[in-house]
Amino acid sequence: MKRNIDGKVVVITGASSGIGLACARVFHQKGAKLVLAARSEEVIKALADEINGDGEIRAIAVKTDVAVESDCKNLIEKAVDAFGQIDILINNAGVSMRANFADVELDVLRRLMDINFWGTVYCTKYAFPYIIANKGSIVGVSSVAGIHGMPCRTGYSASKYAVQGFLDAIRIETRKKDVQVMVVVPGFISTNVRRAALVADGSAQGESPRNENKMMSPEELARRIVKGIRNNKRQFATSYEGWFTPIVSLFLPQVVDKIYYNHMKREPNSPLE
Repeated sequence: MKRNIDGKVVVITGASSGIGLACARVFHQKGAKLVLAARSEEVIKALADEINGDGEIRAIAVKTDVAVESDCKNLIEKAVDAFGQIDILINNAGVSMRANFADVELDVLRRLMDINFWGTVYCTKYAFPYIIANKGSIVGVSSVAGIHGMPCRTGYSASKYAVQGFLDAIRIETRKKDVQVMVVVPGFISTNVRRAALVADGSAQGESPRNENKMMSPEELARRIVKGIRNNKRQFATSYEGWFTPIVSLFLPQVVDKIYYNHMKREPNSPLE
C-alpha cells in the first residue's frame, strides 16, 4: 500500500537543525503541513514564517523539550488545534554521547534516556489516538548503535535499543489498524549531533571527531524517510554498517564487536585505550 504525503499533517521533533530541519523542508516540498518542535524557538519560528510566506498557514512552531512530558502533550494539542489532525509523527529529537562508561556521570545517561527514549514515548503516546484514527505513520530515527552496542556510546546505545523495542512492540499492537511504524537506522549523517554529543561530565563535545564531508547529508536522509513512508516500510538502514550488522551479529557477534572497537579506537582523541 502506497502512502500519500500531500496534505498530511506531520509533527517533527528536533526540527531546528540536522535531520529534523531537512525533513521539514522535504515534507514541505511534498505538500505536507508541518508542526515544528524544538527547544530553539527562534529557529523553528523563522522556518515556519518562511514556509508561510504566501499567507497560507502550512506550518506552526511549538517550543518543545521532548524530555518534558507536559511539553510533548502541549505539542500535540497545538498541532490538533492548528490543523485538526495528525497523520505522521517523526520522532527525531536526540542527543549522543562520547565517553567510557567507567568515567561518565550517571546524569549523562539519564539525560540521554529522557530525550531519546522518553521523548519518543511521550510524543507517541499523545499523538497515538490521532495516528490511529487517520491510519497514519509513526517514525523513529534510531541508529546502528540501536542494533549493536557501541563502545563509548553506552547511554546512546541503550536509549536507541529502547526506542527500537518500543516501536517494534507498537507495530505489532497496531498491525490490524493499518498504522505504519517505521524505524530509520542511519549510519553517520553530517549533522551537529557529534558536536553536541555529551562527554563524561555532561558538557558538549564541541568538535566532531570525524570528517563530516564524507557523510550522507541530512537532506538525502530526509528524502529516504519520505520514500520509506510512501512505500510503507517498517525499517531501513542507510549504510553498510546498518545492513551487515544484524546479519553478521547472528553468526559472528564477536567479529562485529572487534570491528566496532577498532572503528571507534581510530577516532581522534578516542576514549578507548
